[in-house]
Amino acid sequence: MKTPASQFDLFDEAPSYRQSPRPLRKKRKEALATSEAWDAEVAAQRLEQSGHYRVLRKLVPRQVVPRLQSAYPNLAVLVDTETTGLQHTKDEVIEIGAVAFTYNDEGTVGDVVGIYNGLRQPSSPIPPDITRLTGITDDMVAGQDLDITALDALIEPADLIIAHNAGFDRPFCEKLSPSFVPKAWACSVSEIKWADLGFEGNKLGYLVGQSGLFHEGHRATDDCHALLEVLARAVEEGGQPPFAELLRSSTRCRIRIFAQNSPFDMKDHLKARGYRWSEGSDGRPKAWWIEVDEDLHDDELRYLRTEIYRWDEAEPLTMRLTAEDRFRQ
Repeated sequence: MKTPASQFDLFDEAPSYRQSPRPLRKKRKEALATSEAWDAEVAAQRLEQSGHYRVLRKLVPRQVVPRLQSAYPNLAVLVDTETTGLQHTKDEVIEIGAVAFTYNDEGTVGDVVGIYNGLRQPSSPIPPDITRLTGITDDMVAGQDLDITALDALIEPADLIIAHNAGFDRPFCEKLSPSFVPKAWACSVSEIKWADLGFEGNKLGYLVGQSGLFHEGHRATDDCHALLEVLARAVEEGGQPPFAELLRSSTRCRIRIFAQNSPFDMKDHLKARGYRWSEGSDGRPKAWWIEVDEDLHDDELRYLRTEIYRWDEAEPLTMRLTAEDRFRQ
């Protein structure tokens, strides 16, 4: 490796002006002493106050405290899964992370009271694109299996299970353990209006970065810790944290409406309004469908009757969903 002196020689046309090594050593010692006394947080605050910089701080996971020592009465568990693919009917979980935390009825986050992380060897090699995304290799999961007993110990007492895209994670979790099945679930992607809070997207990377943090993403427990900090931090001073909105959303009922036998030439209209196509698996009708808040049910029926069916007496199939029912595939 080149020393500062050799770099000087490379560009200097007058070698007689070469610096001696003794002053360099002195400067290094002075620089080291200065760096040790340097307060990084004060420097970060000065940069931010200038108005020309935004500083990201490394996310530090909260310390775990015993459940009985937390003054907050309710218990939620953040879960995240890494899988071999997107289809819960054929793909497998290769990692699951869970972070249990307490909270109160107003939506204030309390303490982290439990953590679980486990790797699992699938029945076939991990696809290369999954390894690129998650960093999980076949060598890492070789011979590994999940401790379902330890995972159940976190899940069974929980009042609420939260996932960042619960529609993806819930089916995979329910395949792992029946403890997940009767639980109330909340989705931090779809049940928080992130744009209204000033965020530019709902992907976890955006949320973490715009919260002034950075973390090692795409590993299950790391993502749970990161999501917890985003949910716990109020966007504005004195305001409520995003978790408070998520908690309120999880208590509201939703209505799933199936536009059965809708005219084929209306499919683009339905899709543009937010309807999704169901192939008829898992007991669902083969039809376009949507979920809306309960208070929007009448408006959605009016739309279907006037714009799609054009028949005032049309009665499409509807299902009333609570947090215990939502996000099942």
